[in-house]
Amino acid sequence: MSKKAIKFSDYPFVVPNQKKIVAKMEKLVFDLKNCQTAKEAEAVIKRINKYREVLYTQISVIYVKYTCDTRHEEYKKAQDLVDELSPLLGKYNNEMIKILTSAPYRPELEKKFGSYLFKMYDAGLKTFDEKIMPEILKESKLVSEYDMIRGDAQIDFNGEVLNLSQLSKFSQDKDRKVRKAASQAIDNWLKENEPRLAQIYDELVHLRTNMARKLGFNSFTELGYLRLGRTDYNPEMVANYRRQVYEEVVPLCQKLYRAQMRNLGIRKPQYYDYNLMFASGNPLPAGNSEYLVKQAHNMYSNLGEESKEFFEFMMENELMDLETRSGKAPGGYCTYFPLYESPFIFSNFNGTQGDVNVLCHEGGHAFQAYLSKNIKIPEYRSPTLESCEIHSMSMEYFAWPYLEGFFGEDADKYRYSHLADSIQFLPYGITIDEFQHWVYANPEATHEQRCAAFREIESRYSPHKKYDDCPTLAKGALWLRQGHVFSSPFYYIDYTLAQVVAFQFAVENMKDHSKAWKKYIKLCKCGGRYPFLELLKKNKLRNPFEDGNIRKVIRPLTKVLKTFDISKM
Repeated sequence: MSKKAIKFSDYPFVVPNQKKIVAKMEKLVFDLKNCQTAKEAEAVIKRINKYREVLYTQISVIYVKYTCDTRHEEYKKAQDLVDELSPLLGKYNNEMIKILTSAPYRPELEKKFGSYLFKMYDAGLKTFDEKIMPEILKESKLVSEYDMIRGDAQIDFNGEVLNLSQLSKFSQDKDRKVRKAASQAIDNWLKENEPRLAQIYDELVHLRTNMARKLGFNSFTELGYLRLGRTDYNPEMVANYRRQVYEEVVPLCQKLYRAQMRNLGIRKPQYYDYNLMFASGNPLPAGNSEYLVKQAHNMYSNLGEESKEFFEFMMENELMDLETRSGKAPGGYCTYFPLYESPFIFSNFNGTQGDVNVLCHEGGHAFQAYLSKNIKIPEYRSPTLESCEIHSMSMEYFAWPYLEGFFGEDADKYRYSHLADSIQFLPYGITIDEFQHWVYANPEATHEQRCAAFREIESRYSPHKKYDDCPTLAKGALWLRQGHVFSSPFYYIDYTLAQVVAFQFAVENMKDHSKAWKKYIKLCKCGGRYPFLELLKKNKLRNPFEDGNIRKVIRPLTKVLKTFDISKM
């Protein structure tokens, strides 16, 4: 257990002081600039990392507090200040990297810290310059406004005022009229907020395009890939991957959807009908959040000593905020407090199977962070985003033997729906990715043109979707609800790439749990020491970009799906 472990409620709420940050950073840059040897530079780097741990912990605490209560004036004000700090921190980080990458002693530092760190540094230098600081500041503020609009959603439904997370539960209801009404309520909220959401996105696209051009790129796409640390694959490889998913996965998904509708007895399905997997209702957790946490404790305790220690650490130190409530930002995430060597899980439980997904998915992220906390080089603690998602999605499959505890008699319903949903997610994931490539290739497009492009792409990858009762979605505005499109451009294909790798762990786990778990622990402990493709190679996992690998990964899963009889569920 970490020596620094304290309960989250005891974390000091400290708002960073810009003047003090500037003074401290100026001093560190000055000291680093005056280093004559690698040994001297190492000493300054240690001081830099120590200061960053304090600063980034303060920033993470503010973000967690703000997303837990977006209406809290003190938290909102603090988050606004943090948004203003983003370009300033980028400036000093850039200055330090410039010194290290151009220093005569660079080869010695590469030998000490590894060449991948300097590859990341070289890529990072291409993504920042002081001249784009105004755009970075504006970008942060716009993303925060988008989060606030979603977090503040108050939708009247059946005599209640609900947020988006609470309302989504009703879009899975067994009663088709309820599903339709819930979906229409969301559609109406989207219509009301569409003008401002569209304006925010338009401003973001133009800001990012301007940043890219100022930095010498032809479009934001090149900059976007570098900002995500993608040093070993490119848009052409991603396009080929999308082609494989289209050829191998889309037909299987359409087959699964047809079987689902036959089982439900629905002849002319609408998009909200696909939210219901079984006529008897979707699998529901067998208890409330307290019960589910107990089941998660049992699961993590049985998986291994490392995972048992991890989850008890999370519980003892109040490192999970799971319940949905008014004013809380929607969605879920895992973050990390470096000063306390502690992960944190944020979610919005709503009484659906998604609650169990969170304890496994975000738990997988947190577990990796916990296992990597002793890595001395901060940049190596967490891998690039597509690699991070392997940890989370794979944990969902390691949970399969424990699903009776989470779902009781609905365990098999969950197993089937979890696997089917995971496969069906791939076409949606590549829809979001192809849409973003289109957007940044056509930055001057209007909102209407963006919606039309999205609907065309969606129709290719998900031809079953019909929005006759939801006019806002029918015109192609669904992407306005996908937060990643606003906050983390091009971060979405990552989920699908990771899913393809997680499927490999799923199959291995069914064959030999001990071997699969050992392999998973090794992967987690690698942290971020390697780029995506090298990480896969070192852990003997298939590369999703290579022709034929999607077919090889999906084929055994179709056999697993055939072991379930959904007509009896």
